[in-house]
Amino acid sequence: MKNRKAGLSPAFSRSWIVPLCTAVMLFLAFGFLLAGGAAAQSTAGRTITGNTPGMVSIAKNMGPEASSKTIAVTLWLQPHNRATLDTLAEQLYDKTSPNYHKWLKPAELKAQFAPTAEDVSTVKQFLTEHNLKVQRVGPANLSVTAEGTVAEVEKAFAVKINKFQLGTEMHRANLNDPFIEGPAGNLVSAVYGMDDPSFKQPLKRNTDVHQFAGKAPAANTMAHANTASGAALFSPQCFTGVETQTFTTSGALPFGTYTGNGYGQPVTGGGPGTLAPCGYVPSEIYTAYNLNGLYGEGFHGEGQTIVILDFFGSPYVLQDANVFNAMNNLPPLTPANFSTVFFPFNCECGGIDIEENLDVEWAHAIAPGANIVLLINPTGTLADVDNDIVFAVTEGLGNVISGSFGFLESELSPTVLNAENLIAEFAAVLGVSTNYSSGDTGDFTPLGIPATVQMPADLPFATGVGGVSLALNSDSTMAWQAGWGNNITGIVAPPFDGGFVSDPPLNFGFNGGSGGGQSGFFAKPKFQAKVPGGKRQVPDIAWLADPFTGVEVVAFDGFGEAVGIVGGTSLSTPMFSALWAIANQEAGGGPLGQAAPILYEMPAGTITDVIPVGSPTNPTGIIQDSTGFHHFTAAQLAAPLDGTTKFYSAIYNNPFDFEWDIITFGTDTSLRTHPGWDNVTGLGTPNGQAFADFFAAAPATKK
Repeated sequence: MKNRKAGLSPAFSRSWIVPLCTAVMLFLAFGFLLAGGAAAQSTAGRTITGNTPGMVSIAKNMGPEASSKTIAVTLWLQPHNRATLDTLAEQLYDKTSPNYHKWLKPAELKAQFAPTAEDVSTVKQFLTEHNLKVQRVGPANLSVTAEGTVAEVEKAFAVKINKFQLGTEMHRANLNDPFIEGPAGNLVSAVYGMDDPSFKQPLKRNTDVHQFAGKAPAANTMAHANTASGAALFSPQCFTGVETQTFTTSGALPFGTYTGNGYGQPVTGGGPGTLAPCGYVPSEIYTAYNLNGLYGEGFHGEGQTIVILDFFGSPYVLQDANVFNAMNNLPPLTPANFSTVFFPFNCECGGIDIEENLDVEWAHAIAPGANIVLLINPTGTLADVDNDIVFAVTEGLGNVISGSFGFLESELSPTVLNAENLIAEFAAVLGVSTNYSSGDTGDFTPLGIPATVQMPADLPFATGVGGVSLALNSDSTMAWQAGWGNNITGIVAPPFDGGFVSDPPLNFGFNGGSGGGQSGFFAKPKFQAKVPGGKRQVPDIAWLADPFTGVEVVAFDGFGEAVGIVGGTSLSTPMFSALWAIANQEAGGGPLGQAAPILYEMPAGTITDVIPVGSPTNPTGIIQDSTGFHHFTAAQLAAPLDGTTKFYSAIYNNPFDFEWDIITFGTDTSLRTHPGWDNVTGLGTPNGQAFADFFAAAPATKK
């Protein structure tokens, strides 16, 4: 995903708009609600309360959705014996309970808690009686999906569906809670599809950081080289020591001189203007995070299966992964240890998708002995992806599920959030850990909305994975790591935009960072009792995510296999999922269950706390113009810091368009790293061997 911001043009301006609904639209909606409510009360049935998306309160109402538009709606059914399920889920993670770690089998789960065929038949009858065409029944009878026009859906559920503008995106959403008449009303817990949320994948790549005057050149972000050589293309030395850079504006004023840490290295086999300035390969990550000793003990994830959830399909993912494996001396992926499963139907409909390459290549890099199931969904909608998760869980595809995607919690309805957590609860009672990325936009206020967290990382029955920045010593040991959050300040425009010294420097601000914060909906789970705040806190754990200190990934780019640098919590999540698979192996091969409750009980030394990182040589600057000399402190060049006092910054010559910037590490919107749990990195990063070896002494009890 390219990250572009406006450039150093003096005319540059930016605004975020979070519009409110007009009084006219509110009046019309209120009138409809009164009419719909009166009609609903006259017919036996039930209103699905809390099923109006949060989007309607924060986005601009653009009027009615086209009545002839065909949409899909998915009705999620109530599980049977919910109170028993909740009690069991608590006991399975309570060491004092006789049920501790006595996981259910998928068949037992379905027999005791899944909706029945009769339930499904009743819901299908409601749909067909209201002119909606049933498309499919979801795994374990948990959902029924049907299609109809907007007008038919509005009539069937007594709702009004309008269009909404949220930032630059257009969405639809229902203005009121749906009503389901007849006996089906008591069987349905949530209705999806009247709104149109789709999961987003928080993959991050660095290309041209800013666009100047709308004429930034296209940048090739991948390197074509001898990928069979086994040699890393990118330097692992991201930080180059103290340097001084002096600039002029076409030989005239203003002049600029900057002194401080440098960032970025030349690329082997490449040239300036083509590639990212640094990045890591698996062997370097093994050393930095103490994984070599673990592998030396013979633990690589053998006997475990990691289920990777992705969307659309990518035709070259296996081919690309095996080039990556050959480059890094990793075992190949073959039908014996890798499979692609399409659900609910085969759809190679997305083209080349570097997200899938990242997930597969780095899950395999961390757990090279584990099996991988790549589970592909054809749409990315919440309903379809959720059915994929239910399929993976109830069919026993693997004990670890990795999902590098999410959607803003604040835009979803309470019924949807509860349905999402039920799916995670199903996984938890089977001993499956569902691990999800916390997002790449900090507290999400850069999107022009109030602070929120990302779902499903926020689910109490899931594990949220955040991100860090990483600097290495020359021997690949860790020099430092910081909570991932980057600010960018432009100091010299690229040549194609005049190459002028920016006077004063332009603080473009936030350029990506680990998602986190407090849920606005879910209560605090017991395992977070000692964590500040009154509700579920995100994330639980973190690993490498900053694309400025990212990793090499191989992908077909239309011409051949190429290597690029990628990051995001889309990286930290499959890495952690792979390590959790190894932990399962060390625990005797049986499932350990949801990771999060266990993480908060792990002893010192197994997880490395991430604390703020500073530098005495952060860059400072002097600009000489017609009015004299102007001095800029490190803090001014790193702004806006939003209260951060300790950070690491460096001078950066962007190789994609030759602009010069100051890049700051450890600045993540309103989120902060500090000793102990924090809302950027959770408990910290795994200390590889110690982390997995902790489980060797206490194997999981298998039923």
